Amino acid sequence: MGLNIDYSNGQTPLDEDEKEGLRIPTIATRTELDEFEQQNIEEAIHWVLARSFKPREILSEKFIRNLHKQMFGNVWDWAGEFRKTNKNLGVDKWKISTALKTLLDDTQFWFEHETFKQDEIAIRFKHRIVSIHCFPNGNGRHSRLMADVIIDKIYKRPAFSWGAGNLVKQIDIRAIYLDALREADNNSYEKLILFARS
Repeated sequence: MGLNIDYSNGQTPLDEDEKEGLRIPTIATRTELDEFEQQNIEEAIHWVLARSFKPREILSEKFIRNLHKQMFGNVWDWAGEFRKTNKNLGVDKWKISTALKTLLDDTQFWFEHETFKQDEIAIRFKHRIVSIHCFPNGNGRHSRLMADVIIDKIYKRPAFSWGAGNLVKQIDIRAIYLDALREADNNSYEKLILFARS
């Protein structure tokens, strides 16, 4: 029995060869996959919280890859490896390293020159890295954890709540998040910053 995944709005489908990278052959459904991935992500959060990092370490390709591997390495063979296929979003596969280097250099500049407020630097980074779409899967979750790492480890401020604190009933949190991402696509980050802190 193969892996049967139902993709939500905004999720990137996996290619068949990427599905073959599943390390746990008993996983058959999206629900089971989500549970194993969430457990792995929680282990990655503990890993990152237990360590201190310098800004230049965090703002490096090595750290970006390692964090993804920490988040998904128990579930996927390709965790921490840049995607080898083009997806429904993101830069062409051969542009990933260059686009990421540009983002890292920009973010280092923002940090050193205090170009934007601290939350905005972390959120701009999150938005840009997810638009590059470095990995076959997990880019949104990875980008949110990267923003948390930047705000916590570089700026020594509390991590973002990403809508978890929003107590409005009957509201689709994912729809609000996707709307905020679309605003950020138009270079307006206020909604995404508010969502991240809600």
